Amino acid sequence: MRAAALYSAAGTLLLTTLAAAPAGGVPAAGAPGSGPGAAELRGTEVAAARAHATGIAFGACSAAEVPKAPSAVRCGTVTVPLDYAHPNGRQIKLTVSRGPATQKDPRNSKRKVPRQGALVYNPGGPGASSMFFPLVAAVPEWQRIASAYDLVGYAPRGVGRSAPLSCQDPKRFVAAPTASPTHPSESYKQQRIAQAKAYAHGCAQHAGSTLPFYTSLNNARDLDVLRAALGEDRLTFMGASYGTYFGAMYATMFPSHVRRMVLDAAVDPDPEKIWYRNNLEQSAAFEERWADFRDWIARHDDVYRLGDTAEKVQRGYDTARKRLAGKAAGGTVGPGQLQSTLLKAAYSDAYWPSRAQALSAYLHGDPKPLVEMAAPSPKAAAEAENLNAVYTAVECNDAPWPTDWKVWDRDNTRLARMAPFETWDNAWMNLPCAYWPAPRQQPLDVRTGRGELPTVLILAAERDAAAPYPGALEMNRRLAGSVLVTERDAGTHGIGGGPNKCVGGHLDAYLLEGRVPGRRASCAPHELPSAAAPAKASPRQGVQARPATRSAMSLRRPV
Repeated sequence: MRAAALYSAAGTLLLTTLAAAPAGGVPAAGAPGSGPGAAELRGTEVAAARAHATGIAFGACSAAEVPKAPSAVRCGTVTVPLDYAHPNGRQIKLTVSRGPATQKDPRNSKRKVPRQGALVYNPGGPGASSMFFPLVAAVPEWQRIASAYDLVGYAPRGVGRSAPLSCQDPKRFVAAPTASPTHPSESYKQQRIAQAKAYAHGCAQHAGSTLPFYTSLNNARDLDVLRAALGEDRLTFMGASYGTYFGAMYATMFPSHVRRMVLDAAVDPDPEKIWYRNNLEQSAAFEERWADFRDWIARHDDVYRLGDTAEKVQRGYDTARKRLAGKAAGGTVGPGQLQSTLLKAAYSDAYWPSRAQALSAYLHGDPKPLVEMAAPSPKAAAEAENLNAVYTAVECNDAPWPTDWKVWDRDNTRLARMAPFETWDNAWMNLPCAYWPAPRQQPLDVRTGRGELPTVLILAAERDAAAPYPGALEMNRRLAGSVLVTERDAGTHGIGGGPNKCVGGHLDAYLLEGRVPGRRASCAPHELPSAAAPAKASPRQGVQARPATRSAMSLRRPV
């Protein structure tokens, strides 16, 4: 799957200190005793109690943690067990950032706003960091929330400086130009199978015995330790994309530890869909969003000169792919880089003008805008490879995957007939899971009964490709008492804190006052961007939906 990112352009102490931790919250994954997950539950209690007693020693943020951070934003670390079944064994440190609540009402400078605690944010992935989250306090759409909450970001296990995971040399990871055939030949398929096997082997070599511990369940447990380290009896959390999945896992495992929870661009948590089927459904949804983008370009044919129908725009895209296959633009932008760059437009329509302009310029003889936009950045290679490594490890560890190539070939060949834009690139990205050397888990059955959990606010765009809308409906059904707010006829991946004032009003009312509109509510779509003036993506709405594929270097993160 793929995810939203906030920026495009957030044991010995057990018996003596457990009383300080919230009561209850027995994980659905296993109750105390000898059942499945019981040891990990006890380990989480030990680690959370220890973190509560220790706290976080915040200090100045380094440039590697939060570049150009204001002095008010501080950074630190929280210690968590590598393996929660052995909480006193090997420990790893997760980096954390925090910006204090301003306590200033942006609408009335004379009014002091009461602080409501910490708001922890995760932008998805797996593999995305929210270390920059405190910086959104300067964004108008976030200022009311920033007045009441400390904004807390962190790098999950494996990400950035949090016990970083790697699977291959970053230089190899960003090698370009690359191909991106919509209907690959048998020889190309065999080449990608070999690459997937090598990548899975590289993950095992680099990670060694730690590889099995990069999981969504451990991400949820880490979140509870972070809650305790922050001194919060109950967690206020906002997760986007993949962050909604382990946020919902947290709600299932620790319902009494939840104060408020926002799940933005909700992933379908059905255990039968984690993660193989979810990825197939995502590829089908990308085809619909790609059609939306082409329709928009066609309506602005006077600006982009790519054709006045979606079919003509598609022919232009196909022409560009063929040209780039023959000669890479700037020496590094091939069909893979083109596809990856235009894929970003499926995550946020704020990217439509710049992507359309780059495609148009290339087809009319000027490759420079496309090269500037799509060429791999050597400076970002290590970060991109790290992101992809964490993505792969978590998704492969989380659930069983088909291990017979014939299943992958059959399913993706069928799907590519009607959804060619993204199907095979998505398959290649996840194919290492077919050859994964670590044990697979059975996905947690995410669900809560009525009254077990405070009201959860779910946000979703009706035409979201990275997190198809049926997933939000399923999340709404599984979390009893949750409320779903839908942005109709819109497809931006991650809508909280964005340009839609109706959605923003529901988000503010919930986080600031605990008010919700009813079981379900809807908002009219936000205005589409102007073709004349290429827009920059909102600092809240990001696009990075999944890690960069090995066929194209761009910031992509799974749902």
